Amino acid sequence: MKEKLTAIFQKSPYGYIGFIEELPGANTQGKTLEEARRNLIEAVQLVLDANRQLFEEEIEGLEIIKEDFGVVTV
Repeated sequence: MKEKLTAIFQKSPYGYIGFIEELPGANTQGKTLEEARRNLIEAVQLVLDANRQLFEEEIEGLEIIKEDFGVVTV
């Protein structure tokens, strides 16, 4: 499975601000556009990890079926 994500970058007085249009909370900044791009990859991973942890806490003790759904490649 491949999911298309859209990176948005905005020039600021301090460098660049970046975020993912489809993933609220995945945002970052960098002095250069390249740095902002690298940081944005890390921000996406951090948001996914945090969401996973929050969900695991919510379902603790519940009877669920959990299976792999696919992989998002960038």
